[in-house]
Amino acid sequence: MSEQNTSETPSESTQPKTESHDPSVPEAWAAFMRTGWGNRDLDLPRLPVADPAARRRQALSEAFPGERLVLPAGTYKVRSNDTDYRFRADTAHTYFSGNQTSDAVLVVEDGEAVLYARPRSSRETDEFFRDRQYGELWAGRRPSINEMSTSLGLPVRHIDDLPTALSGSGKTRVHRGVSSYVDGLVAADETRDADLARVASEMRLIKDDWEVAELQEACDITTLGFEDSVRDWADVLKYGERWIEGTFFRRARAMGNDIGYDSIVGGGKHATTLHWIENSGPITPGELVLLDMGVEGRNLYTADVTRTLPVDGTFTPLQRELYDLVYAAQEAGNQAVKPGVPFTAAHQAAMAVLAQGLDDRGLLPVSVDEALSPESKVYSRWTLHGTSHMLGMDVHDCGAAAPEAYARGTLAEGMVLTVEPGLYFQEDDLLVPEELRGIGIRIEDDILVTADGYRNLSAALPRTSSDVEAWMARHQR
Repeated sequence: MSEQNTSETPSESTQPKTESHDPSVPEAWAAFMRTGWGNRDLDLPRLPVADPAARRRQALSEAFPGERLVLPAGTYKVRSNDTDYRFRADTAHTYFSGNQTSDAVLVVEDGEAVLYARPRSSRETDEFFRDRQYGELWAGRRPSINEMSTSLGLPVRHIDDLPTALSGSGKTRVHRGVSSYVDGLVAADETRDADLARVASEMRLIKDDWEVAELQEACDITTLGFEDSVRDWADVLKYGERWIEGTFFRRARAMGNDIGYDSIVGGGKHATTLHWIENSGPITPGELVLLDMGVEGRNLYTADVTRTLPVDGTFTPLQRELYDLVYAAQEAGNQAVKPGVPFTAAHQAAMAVLAQGLDDRGLLPVSVDEALSPESKVYSRWTLHGTSHMLGMDVHDCGAAAPEAYARGTLAEGMVLTVEPGLYFQEDDLLVPEELRGIGIRIEDDILVTADGYRNLSAALPRTSSDVEAWMARHQR
């Protein structure tokens, strides 16, 4: 939900956001509410993200010397009628500013940065007690300009000053598609604006030590969420996929910011739908359940981990054979990760293992070599997706990076990517034996490229079939 658009000026000078069912506000009440309040600024420490964000802004400015760069946070997005989704700031905005409040806009120019933000309103207006979206008594206390400036380590001005700041001459690039209000303030230049988005994405390809620590924390909390789910297995069997979704979400909210993406809880045949987020089915003894879940930490870095578990706690011989094949493919993919190899190296290594396994079962209509050739890829009927994507503040991170820097590029120390091969046999696939139909298996881990190879950030969760069984037994006691 990073694209949260508004067509309205986010100024506090507009009428408070109210609804038709709100009670009337006589002037006597309004006048009384505007008096008798204390006013205090919180003494906030400088946030840990402030220094990394300052370095990032400097590098971004150096990429576009003499230009004005505009990166909005976005605003609220309606979920239903007068109910909004929980706000999540745009990734690029937060990466370069550290700010997570709505309606803010970062402007970088000639190495200098200013955050234009919407602080809490004064008690001389009705907003603080009437506005459902920004009012302190409705939505909570927003930070003051001073609080934001102190904690983020950069100058902060009121969002009302933004139009004037953007009205001067000079080359301006805007990170488009985040705020229609900001988009409307500056004439678009599709090429230049796209170039800003590209550079902002490519700068996130290499994670520094602070970012790696954030990702490690997200993986560690994710591990706890998986463990919570297994401990609740009696209720999982009673209530089905929804119970795992809710259990994991509780851990994500308690220790992080949120889930990094809608959890995928696929019991039985639902595991063959890659993005099964309905999570409305049963968890049935004798079947498998695929769990693709990740915690987003409080600085918005997210984990992305998948495990496939036997509902009974023990794999059947067929389930184990297929699971071990996927594990072997993932292990081959992991071992292929190191600096200097193509981004696709993990995918190619994993697919070679899966294609051979499919051939061993007599499923390929051609030889393994022909199936793996770019002109064929018929093995993909049962593997469907790529093995890797970049990971960071977005679960599919760095999406605007140039292909030469990402999909067709090479791995470098500090990159973090997933390795997640899978096998999926659809329930109505007549080209596979009936015993395979409706089985889906995926194993996914978050892999840091190191100087001499890789480190598995999510290694705390077991991967081999025997270790999965032992782990389930231990947590279900």
